[in-house]
Amino acid sequence: IDGKLGTAQHFIYDLAANDGFVSVGVDHDTPVFATTSIEAWWKQVGEKRYHGASEIFITADAGGSNGYRSHVWKHELQRLADQLDIAVRVSHFPPGTSKWNKVEHRLFSFISINWRGRPLRTYETIVNLISNTTNRGGLVVRARLDRRRYPTGKKIPKRELRAIRIERDDFHGDWNYVIRPRKEKR
Repeated sequence: IDGKLGTAQHFIYDLAANDGFVSVGVDHDTPVFATTSIEAWWKQVGEKRYHGASEIFITADAGGSNGYRSHVWKHELQRLADQLDIAVRVSHFPPGTSKWNKVEHRLFSFISINWRGRPLRTYETIVNLISNTTNRGGLVVRARLDRRRYPTGKKIPKRELRAIRIERDDFHGDWNYVIRPRKEKR
């Protein structure tokens, strides 16, 4: 990407639908940006496609904006679960294994091929090239530009961390967990 453009991207790949959703941000790749991207996908695509679903299942890398150690990530997932009134189940890839993430092979690789050799000088160019990515298998990619600011260094007070309704799985509960909405469905 052109050195003058600061960008953050969050990639969502729906394995069952062979469908990608990319948020292109103009600021930092933070946990707030990551969950805002998931929320945008849910409202634009997921809610219609998976009407009546009881939870959203996310596979995520071990580090970065959606890392398993990030308190802000879990706090933002709680906000998302509460707002959407749906549970959010997360399984993190173990450290060093993000290359197994399907988003790398089934989405990002085709985006990279599509914009290869093209100058990425504007956000609109980036969004258009991502949105026009396809493959022989019927891949559909949507992209959106997020111009909001996402400051780094956000801290979550301990009382708010204790209020997260997290259920850790028996197998590596630090990497595998579900965050349930704090209000029950009616």
